[in-house]
Amino acid sequence: MPMLPRLARYLGHRRWFARMGRFLVPADRAVAKLTKGRVVALGLLPTLILTTTGRKSGQPRTQPLVYVRDGDNYVVIGSNWGQQGHPAWSTNLLATPDAVVTLGGREIPVRGSLAEGDERDRLWRMLLTVWPAYQTYQERASNRVIRIFSLVPR
Repeated sequence: MPMLPRLARYLGHRRWFARMGRFLVPADRAVAKLTKGRVVALGLLPTLILTTTGRKSGQPRTQPLVYVRDGDNYVVIGSNWGQQGHPAWSTNLLATPDAVVTLGGREIPVRGSLAEGDERDRLWRMLLTVWPAYQTYQERASNRVIRIFSLVPR
């Protein structure tokens, strides 16, 4: 693994890194928009752009997210950097499961499905291989179970 992604994976467990990451997401979103989804998270981790429908506003809401592939599906996690509350995009996806993934400049219509039970456990293990800090985020968010979604192409 190249040095920069290895360093990011190491630093991902640090509380200051999570705080910094929350502030960098808007910049990441802007870069992704300018490059039509071709550059996200500086290419350090496999990242897609998820566009959901705002639960209250009805407006499109975009969020860069680390993902893993599970066959044809994309798996994303609502870690919210280990904060106590669920991220808004995950609540939007529960309310309106139809969404769009932008990956490499290509838009893919998907339907989100909340993973539960054994399926959630299997996907959790897959996600930890890409970003081990999710385990630290779960410990910090002890009052909630972090949501995991499978995004199935439509």
